[in-house]
Amino acid sequence: MKKRIHVYYSGRVHGVGFRFTIESLAQQLNLTGWVRNLPDGRVEAICEGNEEDLSLFLEKIKKIMGEYISGESVEWTPASGEFKGFDIMFF
Repeated sequence: MKKRIHVYYSGRVHGVGFRFTIESLAQQLNLTGWVRNLPDGRVEAICEGNEEDLSLFLEKIKKIMGEYISGESVEWTPASGEFKGFDIMFF
């Protein structure tokens, strides 16, 4: 069963390759969705995939980028299936 995570990261997450790291990991794990910087300094991401892959994604982000993260908020919901790939969104 596919799931969705809607996650916000805070800390020093702009200008350190955070979005590109998220995009790379999501693609490696065959997740779909998007990631973007927010004007308030946070990074927002929506990812859909298997629950196991989403959990691994969250673990790997903490392991790779943990030194830049001061806060994380994750909401789990059922997947919508609306995404075809994974993209970096720009305003």
